[in-house]
Amino acid sequence: MELSDEIHVKILKLCERGDELLDENKVDLAITKYLSALELVPNPKSDWEASTWIYTTLGEIYLINKEFNIAKEYFYNALNCPDGISNPLILLRIGETLFETQDLEQSREYLLRAYMLEGQDIFGEEDEKYFNSIKSLI
Repeated sequence: MELSDEIHVKILKLCERGDELLDENKVDLAITKYLSALELVPNPKSDWEASTWIYTTLGEIYLINKEFNIAKEYFYNALNCPDGISNPLILLRIGETLFETQDLEQSREYLLRAYMLEGQDIFGEEDEKYFNSIKSLI
């Protein structure tokens, strides 16, 4: 299934505006734009590819802001969308949020999955504590 061109364009414009607002450090306004874009995605949201990247972007925002439980919720939503389960970035981010919420066993599972898909490169710009947590399992 594909979104209509009209809906797709509206979603893209809202997300682009959200990106611009993030660049301007207007985080709350950016979140509003991404949530508005998500509202345009038909239900069930988990059936649509657009939801995968909108949920991931929202998770990233909350991860950066150290609101780990909210970030984790968005990443889990992204995981359940098209191609989410095989997306190494989503797996990495879930692993990181689980690590930060002290769910270390689950964290290692997701970090290891990300590693298995992308290798050590996926940890390139991440805090070394995440890779170190799975190093003994590799």
